[in-house]
Amino acid sequence: MSDEEQAPPGRSFWSGTISIGLVNVPVKLYTMIRDQSYSFHFLRKKDGCPLRYQRVCTYDNEVVEWAEVSRGYEVQKGEFVTFTKEELDAIRPESDRRIKVDKFVQVLGVDPLYFQSSYILGPDKSGDAYGLLYSALEKKGMAGVGRYTMRTKEYPVLIHTYRGALILTTLRYPNEVIDPGSVKDIKELKQPGKKELDLAFKILDNLTGDFDITEYKDTYRENVEKLIKQKLKGETIKIEKPEKKEEVKELMVALEETLQQMKKG
Repeated sequence: MSDEEQAPPGRSFWSGTISIGLVNVPVKLYTMIRDQSYSFHFLRKKDGCPLRYQRVCTYDNEVVEWAEVSRGYEVQKGEFVTFTKEELDAIRPESDRRIKVDKFVQVLGVDPLYFQSSYILGPDKSGDAYGLLYSALEKKGMAGVGRYTMRTKEYPVLIHTYRGALILTTLRYPNEVIDPGSVKDIKELKQPGKKELDLAFKILDNLTGDFDITEYKDTYRENVEKLIKQKLKGETIKIEKPEKKEEVKELMVALEETLQQMKKG
C-alpha cells in the first residue's frame, strides 16, 4: 500500500459516548473512508474560465437569490407542498452526544447490504472502558446495534471490531434497500440444467481462492494521474481506440471454452 493510503486519519470530527444501559464509554469519531476519485471542474473552452451553477427559475429563466428560495416536495407532476427552513428544522431529530446501544448481535448475522458508511471510534480518555468493550465484542464475535444522529439525521448503527479498533458503521433503513425478487426478469428465471451446472461448478472450483482486496487497483485513477503528469509536461496525448467487443457465445460453448483455457493456463 502507498504512503498516502497508510496515512493516519485527521482530527476527530465528533466526540461523545457509547451508551450501554448505565455504562458510558467516551469516544471520538474519525473519518475512515477516503474518496480517492478525481473531481473535474467545468471550464470554458476558449480561456479555461471556471463555470458556476446558478438557481434559475424554469418559468421565466430569472436567477433566484438564496433569500427567495423555499423547499418543496413534489406530490404530483408540477404540484408541490412547500416548507420553510424553520418548519423542517423543527421536526429534525435532536443531535446529542450519545451512541445508544439497544442490543448485541452476531456480526455475521447482519446483512452487509445494509452497511452504509464506516468511521473509526477512538477512546476519549477512556482506555480501560474502551479496551474492555473491544475485547468483549472481539472474543464473542458480536456487535452492538443502536442509534446515532449525524448532521440532523438519525441512523441505525453497528459498533463492531476491526484491526484492533472499534468501528461505527451507519446502516440503511429497510425501505432504502430494494428486494431483488421484485425485478420481473429475476422472478422468471429458469433453473439451469445439470450439465451446465456441473461445468459451472468446475469453473468455480478452479477459480476458488482467498479474498485479498490489495489485488485490485483503481486503474482509472492511475490513468488519470498519468494523464495529468503528461499534460503538465506538455506531452502530446495519443488516444487509443478500445478493443473490439468479444462476441457473445452460446452458454454451453462459453462454459466449455472457459474450462479449456483454464487447463492450458
